[in-house]
Amino acid sequence: MAEKLKLEKKNFSDWWDKVVSYTKLMDDRYPIKGVYVWMPYGHKAVKLMMQKVDTILEKRGNKECYFPLFATQAIFGKEKDFLDGFMGEALRITAIGRRKLDEEMIVRPTSEAIIYTMFNLWVRSWRDLPLKVYQTVPIFRWETKMTKPMIRCREITKFNETHVALATKEEADENIQEGIEMYKEFFDFLQMPYLILKTPSWDTFAGALYNYDFFTVMPDGKAVELGSIINLGQKFAKTYDIQYLDKNEKKQYVWQNTFGISERALGSSLSVHGDDKGLVFPSEIAPTQVVIIPILKGNPNDEKVLKKCEELNLPFRVHIDSSDSRPGQKFNHWEVKGVPIRLELGERDLESSSVMLARRDTGEKTPVKITDLEKTVSSTLTDIDKNLKKIASAFLTSMIKTASDIKSAETALKAGGIIKLPWCGEETCGKQMEKTLVGSALGINEQEKPSGKCNCGKSAKHYLHFARTY
Repeated sequence: MAEKLKLEKKNFSDWWDKVVSYTKLMDDRYPIKGVYVWMPYGHKAVKLMMQKVDTILEKRGNKECYFPLFATQAIFGKEKDFLDGFMGEALRITAIGRRKLDEEMIVRPTSEAIIYTMFNLWVRSWRDLPLKVYQTVPIFRWETKMTKPMIRCREITKFNETHVALATKEEADENIQEGIEMYKEFFDFLQMPYLILKTPSWDTFAGALYNYDFFTVMPDGKAVELGSIINLGQKFAKTYDIQYLDKNEKKQYVWQNTFGISERALGSSLSVHGDDKGLVFPSEIAPTQVVIIPILKGNPNDEKVLKKCEELNLPFRVHIDSSDSRPGQKFNHWEVKGVPIRLELGERDLESSSVMLARRDTGEKTPVKITDLEKTVSSTLTDIDKNLKKIASAFLTSMIKTASDIKSAETALKAGGIIKLPWCGEETCGKQMEKTLVGSALGINEQEKPSGKCNCGKSAKHYLHFARTY
């Protein structure tokens, strides 16, 4: 085991790089910037997370598919706004070997063009609707030099996108609310606090009618988009000619929605919950939920201790650390890796038929009778999750501030977090505030009633949220 890491979460970028490397979540040494290798510990966590996504989507009638990686230029370019929105970061294939292609291909930065080419073939009648499918696939966006494992990647390996075709606008609007509820369930599962904001018109998904984004604030004060719920209206339906015969035998264009999340949700969750000792995993996505540390003395009783550790047979994801490292080194190692519960068992514990239970979130240690262990571990995991959510929610609340004018917003934004400014709702004013603040306009909370006046002097209709972002 490596020497004890010097970790300070306030230096978030350094903290994240160190914990990702030490815990073997990912290996960032692959020789293409922004492209990472999932290692077993990290891959187990992301699989557990994505399994939950599948469960939530399937429960609401969405069915898993797989669509191709490539689109021709002609397919991808049918929708001009979509093309303009993504071509700057899309990888393009122009040759096979030394032979130039007759038509270049696009490696998917997202799959609307690819999927809707097939929707055109699948939708014929009102009986084919609603059509609700999803896939979890890699996507590729050459969008930034400031890459960071899980949080800002060029190969997003676990991109979950849901695509829905519906008969009417009313059904599409209802499905948007269903999408919001699904993502709320997912982020609650990760013990993540969030804001749900309707994006400003100038930052709406390319080709879409409107969309909502889930945001949280990272330890360095930057906001991060966690997931998107997007109403595409009928624009893509008309572009890709996705029509159906209604019950009156009349042709109608479908209405469409799309939702998207990725491994960024895992990176954000671990970033928010971690501390100066390392990672802190929510129990449901912890690759190891319980680590058992045998306290060995180098005498014949060690065999009895090891045997008892194996006999505990707990119905959780358990690892017994029987390595030669000293107990203190083991404690530190598994704390950095974020395992929610540590059980210590030595000679004295054998005599009392108990173990010492240590919580990763608080460090609290409690002796537990072996006969009560399964029940106690289960209830403690639940309590740890509640505590993680409580701490993270308090942090997010502390990082959201309201400013009355641009000058005070500028000052507040330098300290990090999300800043709310009164806004009249006019695009020109919103864009000007965004330009002045040198921060991204995230959107509005439609349920929130503003006070004060916009920068232009008009009464505010909304609070427009601003932040520095990933």
